[in-house]
Amino acid sequence: MRIIAGSMRGRRILSVSKDKNVKPISARIRQSVFDILRPYVTGAVFLDLYAGVGTVGLEALSRGAGPVVFVEKAGVCIKTIEKNVENLGVKEKAKVLKADVLSGLKWLEHYADYKGYDLIFLSPPYRDTENLPLSYTSKTLALIAEGGIMGPDCLIVAQHHKNEKVEIPAGLKKTRQEKYGDTLVEFFRKSLCTPIPLS
Repeated sequence: MRIIAGSMRGRRILSVSKDKNVKPISARIRQSVFDILRPYVTGAVFLDLYAGVGTVGLEALSRGAGPVVFVEKAGVCIKTIEKNVENLGVKEKAKVLKADVLSGLKWLEHYADYKGYDLIFLSPPYRDTENLPLSYTSKTLALIAEGGIMGPDCLIVAQHHKNEKVEIPAGLKKTRQEKYGDTLVEFFRKSLCTPIPLS
């Protein structure tokens, strides 16, 4: 995998072996998502939940976001994110945190200097180690809505399987949806924010 665009364009991103049940976002979806996010990325305080090997957060850094906070619970992924951050020379703009997203998110406000995050990306695992479907998106959105971690104009991007039923929590509204094969990418804002135009 490589960074698609920005100051680190073409630089390699280290991954983990396929038996670790980690599926990074595809280059096609990453390109499309960041095309949509282009007006919002520069200078954004970015939160990458279920970060995997850090592909999305690193792409955001390359495109001018910062600081970027990576949250991941798998130790092998944490080590890989740290290696990627070091290899790409962006340690001063990145914070890599080992934690279970589903245990709560309020503590993350500290890493946004209590001003809240401008962009939040989440891509929970679709399946567990026994290949059974998981449904983490709704709970994660609820934790974001309840956690007090969103900035005034925060934009949330959720990637999940098309068959996962997502319940939108109070305080959020869906403003856009894109479909890529079996994957849906949905965009949310606070209920009082101006929506991204639906296409």
